[in-house]
Amino acid sequence: MLASTAEEMEKLKIEQFDVILVTGDAYVDHPSFGTAIIGNVLSQIAGLNVGVISQPDWKNAGDISRLGRPKYFFGITAGNVDSMVANYTASRKKRKTDEYTPDAQFGKRPDRACVVYSNLIKGVFHGIPIILGGIEASLRRLAHYDWWQNRVKKSVLLDSKADLIVYGMGEKTILQIAEIFKNGGNIRDCTSLRGTVYWSSALPQNTSDFTVLPSFETVSENKNEYMKMFKEFSANNDPYDSKGLIQKHDNRYVVQNRPQLPLSQHELDRVYGLDYTRKVHPFCLSQGYVKGIDTVRFSITSHRGCYGGCSFCAITLHQGRIIQSRSISSILREAEQISKDEKFNGYISDIGGPTANMYGHDCLKKLELGSCKEKQCIGDEVCHTLNPSHKAYIDLLSQVEKLPFIKKVFISSGIRLDLIYADKEYGMAFLRRLVELNTSGQIKIAPEHASPNVLRLMNKHSFEIVRKFISDYESLNKELNKNQFFSAYLIAAHPGAELQDEVFLRKEIEKYFGFSPQQVQIFTPTPGTMSTAVYYTELDPFSSAHVFVEKDDKKRKMHKDILLGESNAKKHY
Repeated sequence: MLASTAEEMEKLKIEQFDVILVTGDAYVDHPSFGTAIIGNVLSQIAGLNVGVISQPDWKNAGDISRLGRPKYFFGITAGNVDSMVANYTASRKKRKTDEYTPDAQFGKRPDRACVVYSNLIKGVFHGIPIILGGIEASLRRLAHYDWWQNRVKKSVLLDSKADLIVYGMGEKTILQIAEIFKNGGNIRDCTSLRGTVYWSSALPQNTSDFTVLPSFETVSENKNEYMKMFKEFSANNDPYDSKGLIQKHDNRYVVQNRPQLPLSQHELDRVYGLDYTRKVHPFCLSQGYVKGIDTVRFSITSHRGCYGGCSFCAITLHQGRIIQSRSISSILREAEQISKDEKFNGYISDIGGPTANMYGHDCLKKLELGSCKEKQCIGDEVCHTLNPSHKAYIDLLSQVEKLPFIKKVFISSGIRLDLIYADKEYGMAFLRRLVELNTSGQIKIAPEHASPNVLRLMNKHSFEIVRKFISDYESLNKELNKNQFFSAYLIAAHPGAELQDEVFLRKEIEKYFGFSPQQVQIFTPTPGTMSTAVYYTELDPFSSAHVFVEKDDKKRKMHKDILLGESNAKKHY
């Protein structure tokens, strides 16, 4: 575990850290936390002395300076969650708790944490390079609509006065940056690296390698231009078939280099095979229990990336559409490490990724030529060249279950139902084993909606697949003598959803679910998603036609009440 206090620094006889990481989360040394991964990559692979400052007091300079000035740079992340999402509900009310904070205490993470931490560091350590990373910075790397202020904001790079953004999954890029500094280079030498964003007062010399986006001023004033910009931004997210992007902000240029290449299986195994304690740092633990570790303590990440392309989700833009899977041997070694935890009772809570049943398979055409710009792998239909297969995932689960110290392996990551039915060879075998072996009493599904128009804007499959899954799931439970259930995640007030669409979904719930769902989320427009671009512009990204968007908070809550079957909403159906 990396040092986080001056006492640890002294005990380790470290006079100066090479790199100091600052995070809006409590410091948890677990591979589900970005700070732990980047810190251990820099320490165990690059050989640097790395310190971590978690949730510093941003109201004074003392806490941010407790580990001194690093030799190379500060790395900043808001944490595993965007700070505005962490701090506010879908009704713009302040939350009462933060599960990534000791004792779930609210208020330890500032709004717009990347900006706050960066400006705080700049005020204390003049001239020190600052690199932003993580979900908040990654998805705010260019001009973006900010729902909380209801306006288009500049790149977080400019608002934070930082020097560089490492966007996406940053291990490969941060190792390249480390080598540059170790060899006597500086932050400007890093601006040609894939997976980085920097600012410049002049255009790059090789502009033919870049696409010039509409300027910040233009997209702030013209919603059609904003949608045009966002579609170009989304289309240039593939490492094999993308250009860099340039966007002018006032008299400066924000330059996004091409996406970083995906990690090979060997590289991914190496990252997850590092020495993680899988515990909360003692300094944080002394302040209270960190609940955020509970859901991941005995879970295993099997892969990265998602080609689902759901309009409301930012995973594709952050992790990419290419599936990067770990080897089975690497996952078996992690399972063995987990078994040594004194609290382990033989149950693995999850083996999965953004979408569990994408493990071990991807479109061969995509891996060779890059992702298609004009079509999605799945959505309203499954692309015929994808040819999905659950064989590798079934093999993985089977081998982990054979370990002598494992009683059960559960799947709690999301599952794409359309992939099950598109896999004619192994799909139903996977569903059977899911019901028989890998469900802990209840499985989570995410229909999101049922209205065809809303599902089209979400880029989700037909609700008919959900109906089929429910029928098959219930039949298999009966056949296998199981008394298991399912829960459903739904989104209310998504762009395109009018009250009659919510009424339609409510009737489908009553007809097929057999229960009133509690996992209903009012759509929150977060930076980096197509749904947010539709919310802001009220434009259909496919046809440019007008889209109905409910923006009144009270009416948005009414959408949710309809789905929940609340008495005050029953008059609508």
